[in-house]
Parts: sequence; structure tokens; C-alpha cells
Amino acid sequence: MSRIKKIDKLTDSRYLNMYQLQASDRLGGDVKYFVASRAKRTEELQINTRSWKPDGVIIYSLYGEERDKVLLVRQYRYSIDEYIYEFPAGLVDEGETYRQAAVREVKEETGLTLHPLMVDEMYEKPYFTTIGMTDECCATVYGYSEGEISSRWLEDTEDIEVVLADKEEVKRILKEEKVAIMCAYMLMHFLQDEEPFGFLQPPG
Repeated sequence: MSRIKKIDKLTDSRYLNMYQLQASDRLGGDVKYFVASRAKRTEELQINTRSWKPDGVIIYSLYGEERDKVLLVRQYRYSIDEYIYEFPAGLVDEGETYRQAAVREVKEETGLTLHPLMVDEMYEKPYFTTIGMTDECCATVYGYSEGEISSRWLEDTEDIEVVLADKEEVKRILKEEKVAIMCAYMLMHFLQDEEPFGFLQPPG
């Protein structure tokens, strides 16, 4: 049976740290595995907490009177030295709920005001992002945005262009641009669903 035997913290950074796991595989062999985590201390790793507390939040928001545009950001990412299309997103601050974080992040990244929807827990509970390399998990908040686009709340390290994309632009983006995978799946919903957020109806 696979199990963790020892955890060593390798870095001490504010937003992301690397941990080395000493483990055994299902046949009893020795394994060394590296995990990137938002946890600042070993005790805060998902391995130890087994919690569903989200590290971050992703926001899928529609915009416009007809709610026929989706709110995207085209953001420079150092990891690929390139711009990529994503949903507004960010970390949940201490003392915040993920819905509060969603409202704050949309304001900071776009200048717009987000009105979150209340949906069944199964649609917005935290899910893991890239489990092969990190224990990070994020909640998803759905809603409608309004107001005027502004960059006044952007941090110096954030290089972001706000994009309000209709279906034709979404088709182009999916065909021609670099897109974060979670965003891409939701954009496919945006293209195909006749009723905005129709997929959020609880089953049966």
C-alpha cells in the first residue's frame, strides 16, 4: 500500500513552496516525490489537514444586458513567458470566504463588480487543479458582472488585459490562442448552452 513516510520543506516563499516526500509505493518500494503547495508550513499541507478549504477561487462571469459575453483576462504568465487567456482568479485571503475573494479579485483585476450566484455546492466546492504536481485546490464562483473596466487596482506584477468575449470571439480564442484548461472547458459550455448557466441546475 502506498504511503507517506516523511515530508521535508525545501523552500520558504510567500505564495508557493516546494516539499519533498519520502514515500513507499504499492509494492513497498522507496519513492521520492516533489509537491508544490500554497502551504507555508508542513502542517498545512493537504496531506496533513485533509481539509476542503480552498487555496484560491476561479470566477466564471457573464457580462452585458443580454448576458452574451463572458469575462476573461489575457494575462502574462512568467511560467511560460507568454500571454494566456484565463478567468479572473486569485488566492483566498485569511478570514475571507471564497465568494468574498471572488468579488474582490474581479474588482482588482478588471474594475468590474461581481454579483455571485448561489448554486448547489457540487458546482462550486473546491476541486484540485493540477494534482500531479500540487495539492492546490480552488473553488469556482459563478455570477454576473457590471460596471466599467479599470486597471487602477492592478498590482505592479499583474500584466492583464480584460476581455469581454462574445461567442464568435470565444471560438477564435479556443482555435488560435493559449487558454488555461479550466477556462477552456467552461468556454465550451458558453458556446453550446442555450441557457446561460443552464448546466448549474442540480440534477434530478
